[in-house]
Amino acid sequence: MYPKPLIAAVALGAASLAGAGQAQAADLTISCGAVGTELTLCQQGVRAWEEATGHSVDIVSTPNSSTERLSLYQQILSANSRDIDVLQIDVIWPGLLGNHLLDLAEVLGEDAAEGHFPAIVENNTVGGRLVALPWFTDAGVLYYRADLLEQYGFEPPETWQELTEIARTIQDAEREAGNGRMHGFVFQGRAYEGLTCNALEWIASFGGGTLVEADGEISINNDRAAAALDLAASWIGEISPSGVLNYTEEEARGVFQGGNAVFMRNWPYAWALAQSEGSEVRGKVGVVKLPHGGEGGSAAASGGDNQSAAASGGETQSAATLGGWNLAVSRYSENPELAADLVAFLTGHDEQKRRAIQGAYNPTLAALYQDEEVLEAVPFFGELYDTFVNAVARPSAVTGDAYGRVSNAFFSTSHDVLSGSKSGEQAVADLERDLSRVKRRNW
Repeated sequence: MYPKPLIAAVALGAASLAGAGQAQAADLTISCGAVGTELTLCQQGVRAWEEATGHSVDIVSTPNSSTERLSLYQQILSANSRDIDVLQIDVIWPGLLGNHLLDLAEVLGEDAAEGHFPAIVENNTVGGRLVALPWFTDAGVLYYRADLLEQYGFEPPETWQELTEIARTIQDAEREAGNGRMHGFVFQGRAYEGLTCNALEWIASFGGGTLVEADGEISINNDRAAAALDLAASWIGEISPSGVLNYTEEEARGVFQGGNAVFMRNWPYAWALAQSEGSEVRGKVGVVKLPHGGEGGSAAASGGDNQSAAASGGETQSAATLGGWNLAVSRYSENPELAADLVAFLTGHDEQKRRAIQGAYNPTLAALYQDEEVLEAVPFFGELYDTFVNAVARPSAVTGDAYGRVSNAFFSTSHDVLSGSKSGEQAVADLERDLSRVKRRNW
């Protein structure tokens, strides 16, 4: 069981941070993330629901690392704990946590998810039960210093090789001009779920498959996947600081927003913060789809018994990992109907529009991508619409309960390549062996 004193301490700390503590027990408790403006926007939405209903809510801030947050949730739910009523869950968790979550269609009606992207609704439906409502969706995007690219005569890169060359050129020129802290590219390189997202983008964009395909085939052991990881490893200490090996989203944003990086891979939420007052890069940032691996060249597969069909040559394409978060209700909540009402409110049209405008959080309601106020606040929502609706899913559906072990093996081995302890070729061979062992036991 998750220790009661610890969960109480977390709740107390969050209440102090949020200014949302109650003199007496609240009617509900909700867990919110605290990456970027997440916690502030959650507080505001909860406050609006409290004012509309007269009920009270305590906000629990959970770890920013999705890996650590999942572990916390699993311990709480496995203990049938009533400590958290509404949980903010990652798009890859419905299958892992579904047995502990309320069927929202039973409480809110069969049209509870009407208007949301069908693919996300399907993702959140486990065994015919709607275990979560979409709150915001995500896909990885490339941020760039538009002023610096213009100054040095470059267009945004279309391939990872172009990004490498442009980043090195501008980094070196800026350092020579006196900015010794300038880096070419920052991303999420810590050994956690964020690196799974980054590495999946590199590999898929090289034509190296998606780690585990929809039919359960383990596709990672191929030359294109190895080449993608090797290219990423070449960035460390060159165009990326060595510290990137411990960066999550916020560390990468801090460097870029402080004016010390040419490129950054991150989620759309970073846009609003980069454009905020006090940002060193306000008005100097552009956003485009992530690069692809190029055609042929060093990434071309050479054939052989262990080559994936995905690595059979041809033109490569940009790949963005599907992200996003949902709201779910614990089956152990003492107030399930009230909790479901809070979820419906927070995931509704008005709240999603407010969050899109104020925080650049991608709506899961298709209609909001034609909303003039939303597009004025975040222009790339319209320009990159196809990127968001066609993002590459992590293999959580096909691997089921084993996904945590699959992702852990993937990000750990990818981190080994980035840190120089393995080559890409060795890493993909090791991954195939490790994932085959997990597959035999679990799916």
